[in-house]
Amino acid sequence: MRLLTATQFAFNIGFYAVLPYLATHLGSGLGMAGWLVGLVLGLRTFSQQGLFVVGGALTDRYGPRPVVLAGCALRIAGFGWLAFAGSTATVIAAVLLIGFAAALFSPAVESEAAREAVRHERAAGSPRAHVLALFSAAGQAGAFLGPLLGSLLLLLGGGFRAACLAGALVFVAVLAGHARLMPHRERVRDVPEAEAETAATTPTAQPGRPALRAVFANRAFLLLCLAYSGYLVAYNQLYLSLPVEVQRATGSEAALGWLFALSSLLVVAVQLPLTRFSARRIAPRTALITGLAVVAAGFAAVPLTPAGPRGLLPAATFVVLLTLGQMLLVPAARGLVPDLVEDRQLGLATGALSSVSGIAVLAGSAATGALLDVSAPVRWAVLAAVPLTGAVLAFTLPAGRGGKEPGARAVAG
Repeated sequence: MRLLTATQFAFNIGFYAVLPYLATHLGSGLGMAGWLVGLVLGLRTFSQQGLFVVGGALTDRYGPRPVVLAGCALRIAGFGWLAFAGSTATVIAAVLLIGFAAALFSPAVESEAAREAVRHERAAGSPRAHVLALFSAAGQAGAFLGPLLGSLLLLLGGGFRAACLAGALVFVAVLAGHARLMPHRERVRDVPEAEAETAATTPTAQPGRPALRAVFANRAFLLLCLAYSGYLVAYNQLYLSLPVEVQRATGSEAALGWLFALSSLLVVAVQLPLTRFSARRIAPRTALITGLAVVAAGFAAVPLTPAGPRGLLPAATFVVLLTLGQMLLVPAARGLVPDLVEDRQLGLATGALSSVSGIAVLAGSAATGALLDVSAPVRWAVLAAVPLTGAVLAFTLPAGRGGKEPGARAVAG
């Protein structure tokens, strides 16, 4: 678990040194129209989140180590390509490669983290959401340092290319570290359902069509995917709508890195105590619904918040509420997955959770990019409806296992 947590930290340093500045590079640097910027960002999210199911299935079949190493190698190539890409076609190709790299390594790391969290819950009685919150907090610590690294490189005159190359170097270090430290894990043959509970200590069986059918025919799991999609579509606005708001308020995007740092610092400081409180007192479904409602409130508050110092108060309000909602809902959603699917399908289901969300982001990104030309109150009201719809869908889910609910594991069909 220490290796997985350190992995998440390093991944986000390299990733967030580049991503917050991509929209500006596409628009101002390469002269792309707003809808095309939105489409490129959506393709990046789809190639990552939308293809998580591929990485999850490969993890179930081969174990996490080769999948993580392949993903790191592709991320290095993608960042190097993006640093020198100058046309729409080459930018899209590089962005797709960057996203697909994460579609390999992220579900491998996240499914192993979920498996370790379940093991720790059974052994020590500590809620799995608390272990997953530690994993998330490490990732956000990396997301705190990444934008600052990117901002520093921009201030020093290195530009977007230097940020890309710095991100690639981070992944070179991650690749070298994992090649040395990540253990080999043997995959196991498919096991009968009665033995599924004992399979938590090993990577699961190679998936096939029956596993795909079992996951995608699971009504409760699909509802969780749709509810989580509302969050991911909302979260993508950090890279699309937030830069526009900062530009409108201040005349530049210089403060963008600090707003990303504020979000990450909140997670580092508040994630563990907040999750400790919610995991022991409320059911995962309640935490998921509450988190989505808080995210919706963040969007609704933007046009209602009066301008503060340097005009950044509305943007800061949005970032704070989005982050608080994220801290509630992400560990709850990930903690629900092992309750809704069999353990031997955990990698596939972890990938599918993000894949369905990635498809939703792809479908909505060009539309939200077009909303950039609409008046701010209308734009933010429409965006607020997305996570609010997810909260409504979450009401139909099973409650899940909270800190006070040590009962039998629920498997929905």
